[in-house]
Amino acid sequence: MRDFAQIQRTEYDVIIIGGGINGAGVARDAALRGLKTILVEKNDFASGSSSWSTRLIHGGLRYLEYFEFPLVRESLKEREVLLHTAPHLVNPLQLTIPIYRDRSRPYWKIWAGMILYDIFSYDKTLPIHRMLPKQKFRQLFRSVDPENLVGGSQYYDGQVTLAERLCLENIVSAQNAGAVSLNYVEVTELPLKDSRITDVVCKDKLTGESFTISGSSNAVVINTAGPWIDRVCQLGSKDGHKSPIGKTKKNGGTKGSHIVVGQFPGAPGSTLYVEAKSDGRPFFIVPWLGMYLIGTTDIPYKKDLDNIKADNDEIDYLLRETNSIIPTAKLGRDDIKFTYSGVRPLPNSEGKKPGSITRKHIIFDHRKEGVANLFTLIGGKLTTYRNVGEEMVDAIFKRMKRSPKPCQTDTLPLPGSILPSDRRIQQAITEYESTLSVNTIDHLFWMYGAKALEVLALTKENPELSQPLNPDLLDIKAQIVYAVESEFAHTLVDILRRRTTLAMNGHYGLDLLPVVTETLQKYCGWTQEKCDRDCANYRFFMEQNCIPDYQL
Repeated sequence: MRDFAQIQRTEYDVIIIGGGINGAGVARDAALRGLKTILVEKNDFASGSSSWSTRLIHGGLRYLEYFEFPLVRESLKEREVLLHTAPHLVNPLQLTIPIYRDRSRPYWKIWAGMILYDIFSYDKTLPIHRMLPKQKFRQLFRSVDPENLVGGSQYYDGQVTLAERLCLENIVSAQNAGAVSLNYVEVTELPLKDSRITDVVCKDKLTGESFTISGSSNAVVINTAGPWIDRVCQLGSKDGHKSPIGKTKKNGGTKGSHIVVGQFPGAPGSTLYVEAKSDGRPFFIVPWLGMYLIGTTDIPYKKDLDNIKADNDEIDYLLRETNSIIPTAKLGRDDIKFTYSGVRPLPNSEGKKPGSITRKHIIFDHRKEGVANLFTLIGGKLTTYRNVGEEMVDAIFKRMKRSPKPCQTDTLPLPGSILPSDRRIQQAITEYESTLSVNTIDHLFWMYGAKALEVLALTKENPELSQPLNPDLLDIKAQIVYAVESEFAHTLVDILRRRTTLAMNGHYGLDLLPVVTETLQKYCGWTQEKCDRDCANYRFFMEQNCIPDYQL
């Protein structure tokens, strides 16, 4: 229930603009430390950069080349935190690097990097690296191109298969701690008075209604809009007239695109981290959802941030480089099952090569631009979001001139946290095995963690919700209802693309629209008109973002 009347009667200590992983992390930390917090996101949670990454929780092995040692240490520390606080979402991932004589990173350089990586992760629970002589590497990876191969290296990082749900669980945790989180609410104005943002004027995109969020006497506004941070700063106003905040461009993001393909001849059993033959850029071939996620590109981007798509040249580049490292793959355009593309929210660095732009985040204090209660996050990685939240909330307390309460997020598990050995899983199998297969129950715990119990409870209330959406899928109707009732989903894109993985099935999830909309009409009160409109919007979203141009 979105109670805008109550929201307008409340004064907030912290107003967060942007509901990606970093905004969600700030909201969670602030609420847990007792600050009256509200977050608004102009689209859906995790619908921007947070949804378009390679889905790795990693220390940034490549950052060692640019001597960003503090960033590597911070990232490795946060990797360990997430492995413990979100074990249902973040899992150890083995990566293998093939090393070639004719590439820019020789054997000794990779070996030195591995040693440093282990040193900077001295407190890790993951195994240390191992170097592979050529013969051993060939035994393990017979399909990898052997020409000029001198050996390889194996090490561990983390993978968050469902990055959107990592963001969502932070939103849920923030709300459990007292925060208000609103998706589809766009900020339209930031009124300034006496060098402070006094209110935040918003528009509910679902109803078209405008409303105002009021800050307390020492409220702080946080801009975590990712690639859109400069657009937020343009919303400043004084005495009813437009008055942009600051004159310098702060975001200089680069475009990163991925392709998803099915199983192919010579496909690796674990992740390959490869130096592209044509340009030396590192890219990944990652097992993902029974398929392979391949990427990413790294291209300067100055076009429309709201419409980003992997172009044909990028797709061909990733296919070509994959075929180069695995000659038996012979992948072509017809093998593409899905594509996605996003913009990395990096600091503005005109003239620098994309790969050399720092990945270190900056908490920018707008006091130097004449606004005393606004902080903007420039940059920020999926891996380090929790630490960003802690740093930002510390800065908020300092600006408020209040003593900060201790941060809890480094040890407090996320709401769905559960281990595979947890007895609740076996209890659920015993309780529901008469209506659901063990594979389906396991699938629900894989996707929702401990929250799977809430999804399963819906099938007890309405047995029809235990029916699979498709005979070939483990997903059930209850997941559709749960997305709307408990996970802030308002559109079919929210449900199929970000609350579940249904968009990755079949033909971009389009074949599932009839059964999904039927479920929404019967159990969630969606009208035929809304279903028809949403189906059209879903198709448009897929065509604009995920279906290659040559398939249209």
